[in-house]
Amino acid sequence: MPIYAFECEACGHAFDRLQKMSDPDPTECPSCGEPRVKRQLTAPSFRLAGGGWYETDFKKDGDKKRNLAESSAGGAKQESSAPAAPPPAPSSSSST
Repeated sequence: MPIYAFECEACGHAFDRLQKMSDPDPTECPSCGEPRVKRQLTAPSFRLAGGGWYETDFKKDGDKKRNLAESSAGGAKQESSAPAAPPPAPSSSSST
């Protein structure tokens, strides 16, 4: 059974509920009792990776997107998003 996220529009109370897809959504907020509960859109908690999926099989050759299936295997070259280190500051030695 999937877990759904809900939020009350009246008081802002957010809660999760484990329910069947065929079960009706709750209508009343468990916190304030108002009938203004709406289902929230959430990201899935699983990822389809590996050969045979769109991400790995149908990319264009020039596509700059990284292949997440290969990066999790550890064998692929990973690009760093950190900026390059600045060059060392020149030493200022003054002889007077």
